[in-house]
Amino acid sequence: MKLKKLRKKIQQLEKRLREGSQNLAKLKQKLQAAEAAKAMKAARKSAAPATAARPISKPSPSTGAKKPSSAKKAKKKLNLSPERRAQLAAAMKAGWSAKRAADASAKPASSDDQHAAPGPTPRPPESRPDGV
Repeated sequence: MKLKKLRKKIQQLEKRLREGSQNLAKLKQKLQAAEAAKAMKAARKSAAPATAARPISKPSPSTGAKKPSSAKKAKKKLNLSPERRAQLAAAMKAGWSAKRAADASAKPASSDDQHAAPGPTPRPPESRPDGV
């Protein structure tokens, strides 16, 4: 083989190795992100029964796992089967009714304190006839 041909083959091989290592690094990052997402989902699922018992006022802020660029993407329509759609609807309705019940039970207790009629107010001291 000629030197020029050998050099060219070596360059092509080096290029393939470089691109291969970049692709490998990219795939490793994707795998790590997927594992983290799976762990978060499992943690959320295990925490769901515990949080269903108590009312939730606000969801806790995310720990920065979401990228700001993901907010720009258009919402994708979920391709759900009718059974899954009904299951999700039932779960959401149950959550809403639990929240309504929690709000209703908390409302009378707090409204008594906030909106109670004010008691007798202390009267200002009256001026005495002697002017003191």
